[in-house]
Amino acid sequence: MSHTDHQPRNILVTSALPYANGSLHLGHILEYIQTDIWARFQRARGNQCLYMCADDAHGTAIMLKAEQLGLTPEQHIANMQAEHERDFGGFLISVDNYHSTHSEENRELSAMIYKRLRENGHIASRTITQAYDPEKELFLADRYIKGTCPKCKTEDQYGDNCEACGATYSPTELINPVSAISGATPVEKESEHFFFTLPAFNEFLREWTRAGHLQSEMANKLAEWLDEGLQEWDISRDAPYFGFEIPDAPGKYFYVWLDAPIGYMASLKNYCDREGLDWLDFWKKDSSAEVYHFIGKDIVNFHALFWPAMLHSAQFRTPTKVCVHGFLTVNGKKMSKSRGTFINARNYLDHLNPEYLRYYFAAKLTAGVDDLDLNLEDFIAKVNSDLVGKVVNIASRTAKFVSKSGGALAAEIADEALWNQFVEAAPRITEFFETREYSRAVREIMALADAANAWIADKAPWSLAKQEGKEAEVLAVCSQGVNMFRALITWLAPVLPETAKKAEEFLGVQLNWNTATTPLAGHSINEFKPLMQRVEKAQVEAMQEAAKESLAQLQAEAKPAGAASENKSGPLADDPIAPEIQFDDFAKIDLRIALIANAEHVEGAGKLLKLTLDLGGETRQVFSGIKSAYKPEDLIGKHTVMVANLAPRKMRFGVSEGMVLAAGPGGKDLWILEPHNGAQPGMRVM
Repeated sequence: MSHTDHQPRNILVTSALPYANGSLHLGHILEYIQTDIWARFQRARGNQCLYMCADDAHGTAIMLKAEQLGLTPEQHIANMQAEHERDFGGFLISVDNYHSTHSEENRELSAMIYKRLRENGHIASRTITQAYDPEKELFLADRYIKGTCPKCKTEDQYGDNCEACGATYSPTELINPVSAISGATPVEKESEHFFFTLPAFNEFLREWTRAGHLQSEMANKLAEWLDEGLQEWDISRDAPYFGFEIPDAPGKYFYVWLDAPIGYMASLKNYCDREGLDWLDFWKKDSSAEVYHFIGKDIVNFHALFWPAMLHSAQFRTPTKVCVHGFLTVNGKKMSKSRGTFINARNYLDHLNPEYLRYYFAAKLTAGVDDLDLNLEDFIAKVNSDLVGKVVNIASRTAKFVSKSGGALAAEIADEALWNQFVEAAPRITEFFETREYSRAVREIMALADAANAWIADKAPWSLAKQEGKEAEVLAVCSQGVNMFRALITWLAPVLPETAKKAEEFLGVQLNWNTATTPLAGHSINEFKPLMQRVEKAQVEAMQEAAKESLAQLQAEAKPAGAASENKSGPLADDPIAPEIQFDDFAKIDLRIALIANAEHVEGAGKLLKLTLDLGGETRQVFSGIKSAYKPEDLIGKHTVMVANLAPRKMRFGVSEGMVLAAGPGGKDLWILEPHNGAQPGMRVM
């Protein structure tokens, strides 16, 4: 359905369930904000949109963590759920029900779905051999086995991959393997396991993944797995395990990923039972409702292969769409514990307005799966420029003149051409929100804010107000200013719900998406009060310091009594080596020596320098983010190394025709690569 359909839609929205074993961080919050904006938008359009979430509360990790804390698993997950719900509230996430997978609803539904799978011949059993901890008396997943890497001989590596060299292997290949739980040497032990026969759904999944339920890049990725051939999925774990016991199989438990997605249904059922609704209206085979799952790209196999296959076998409908997003980076890097950019939700909320982050994420989110970068300098500049300097500024510079005229808005629009820009933009903005292209919606909104501010500046009501007989013109200009602000804040309300509430108090009217561009003619407004404060750099720095302190405390608490002190730091610890590539991949990159013939500042760019690079026969223009580390005059005449065959990239300041190589974590700690004397411009780097 498109936004033009006026029949109210019945929509169920979910986010991936946070694991009940730790605090939420900003990577999690990215997804909940993305989901919440869409749910609020749908409600603003007059659709019924229920947003369900829950804690994912099962598994060995939770059982072990609870034991370490001296709690029962039930106490541990109750504590984590309370913390997660506080953080959801702090970030203004309008979830209709926040439940737990460790619930009676989920127990019943998981058993029912499992029995249907079994009755349909889609559950198999066989004996497998696994690593077993003889002291702890439990089977060990790969991540609970440590040893020396068989490839690079680095000690203290996990049983499936090496953080030092990036190699992957099986736990049996580890040198001197030990249980990460008890330190005992694992032994091999047999056990009967149950499997979901996923290969039986190969053709169904080929069709389903290409039927518009996923972004094309995700459908292409899943096609690779389908082409390789799906494997049966191990859905059972042996006692001791915190979870639901499998029907008719004492001592066998559902693997956490079997009952986790069923938690979406269970949370809805819990809500519907309380509200007198029927949860099956959303999940029955012939349901006319829509179901949208918002998830990260790391769990797409569970949501777009295992889950639809389970639903199909169990005679339930499948999701309308699985909306996949990328990862969050901070300052261009993976979230780093040592640099203070691994930021928990609470670290942020203790120092900054949640709407700042909601807006910044919205301004960068697309419907694709590209990673999103939280650049903290850009974050400060963008929030202050867009929200305080543009949107709120329209109201603050016009409202007082309306109040001086008696508080009632003019009956007519002062500039029809400008107002028509708002009217014409409304359907585009609506469509961008519908298709989760929030960044495009924000660009449209901010372009209109720029036009409004330029028009107000040109009319200069503050000057007109000093002239005799100009009262009507002042009122007309400022009334249109207030009406333009109302339209802008209506469109931003899914992103800025608290600011929108304050705006409603000022405007004296409820914001209505469908009448945002119908002027409030002759309407009386209330006294304007400041709607938002500027972000201060000190607040962001305090948040980063708090993040470092929180992590240090967490690491100290996690260290077993009497354990040797570990201070793993340095470039590899902060930024692990990327996955292995083949030589053919590397050979495609053409690295050349370049002379920096000129370097200059770029007006309006906080981080960029414009470099003119001489390749010994041709010159290239490259924009490089090294301004914090180098003055332009210090670079001229130096030789460096550049990627010469990188496709040109169109930027706001011009076209960048390559990339210079530099090392370091960023900021002032950045060093361009320089060759030894004798290397000449144009030489290939071998």
